[in-house]
Amino acid sequence: MFDDFYGLTGRPFQLTPDPNFFFESGTHRKALSYLGYGLAQSEGFIVITGEVGAGKSTLVAHLMQRIDRERITVGQIVTSNLDGGELVHLAAQSFGLDIEGHDKASALGEIENFLHEEAREGRRCLLIVDESQNLSVEALEELRMLSNFQLGAHPLLQVLLLGQPEFKKVLAEHQSLEQLRQRVIAAHHLEPMEPGELEPYIRHRLACVGWKGNPEFDQRVFAEMYQATGGIPRRINQVATRLLLLGAVEQRTRIDAAMLSAVLKEMRSDNAFPEAAPSPMPRIDHAPAPGPVKHAAYQQPAEAPAALSVDIEAALAQRDAQVAELQQAVLELSRRVGDGQPPADVMQRMAALEHRLEDQERTVRHVLTMLIEWVETGQPPRAVA
Repeated sequence: MFDDFYGLTGRPFQLTPDPNFFFESGTHRKALSYLGYGLAQSEGFIVITGEVGAGKSTLVAHLMQRIDRERITVGQIVTSNLDGGELVHLAAQSFGLDIEGHDKASALGEIENFLHEEAREGRRCLLIVDESQNLSVEALEELRMLSNFQLGAHPLLQVLLLGQPEFKKVLAEHQSLEQLRQRVIAAHHLEPMEPGELEPYIRHRLACVGWKGNPEFDQRVFAEMYQATGGIPRRINQVATRLLLLGAVEQRTRIDAAMLSAVLKEMRSDNAFPEAAPSPMPRIDHAPAPGPVKHAAYQQPAEAPAALSVDIEAALAQRDAQVAELQQAVLELSRRVGDGQPPADVMQRMAALEHRLEDQERTVRHVLTMLIEWVETGQPPRAVA
């Protein structure tokens, strides 16, 4: 809805990680430096941690666009609470290996053969493990054992671990992980963006979809949005999406602090900042890959039902008509008071109009909430009550 109203070519603040929207904040720039250094070493473990929604998956998707895909074969897994054997089988599947049965020894043998074949073809292998905080110590030990595979003196597999802050603590403090810790050659914790980075972030993402200054933003919006979101990219995206929806519904060309306050109040009542795990990276189809890369394909949301847009237009038109009627009643009240006439009937008329306006505002808010659900979840909205 708002993309059409503002003349945008797409949704600038979608929650699905998309490398085309990558914004190089200070903390992301440092992370890229550590990743570049780690990949150049061709061995061991690289660890990237950060809060939910900090941009870990988008960072790695951006990295995948930059690496030489003719020289590195990439597999990716998104973990749940796995034991060691399950993790080995998932690692094999991430590289496209079909393992018969559930025998861990057979899976390890197939993985080793695959790594040797890739090395003979002049390629090395990188395994990306997302949501690493879900891994058991046993599974982490299996990853360490996988990193032992070598061809002569050359390691065959490098592992990139992505996780939430609790994974950083487990890795640092668990006694059984000392050998793995010794093999971590690069690590970085993604911090929230700095306050001065929020405005460039908003403008960058809008520019990616053809924004030409409509809508514009009051400066207070950026400071108050940072305070509300803590500088976490996904939370910023949630607030910005709702702001644009509200702007489109109210046909605003400027986003102000009052609109932000209304959106934040509604989001607090909706508990709209769920601590959900980030989605897997989208599939990158435009670059050739020598080995299979397990990324989740991005699904376009369904089109909003035509009835929904009709409901909004009708509700807004009715609201505007009632506002005009209320304004006329105020003028009539002013005239009668000036003429010394009793205003009781006008006051009753105004009270009735105010009550109808309140009902109409609830209707508009209900329809707007369904639109927000559609935009944020990609699921068709519920029927209008």
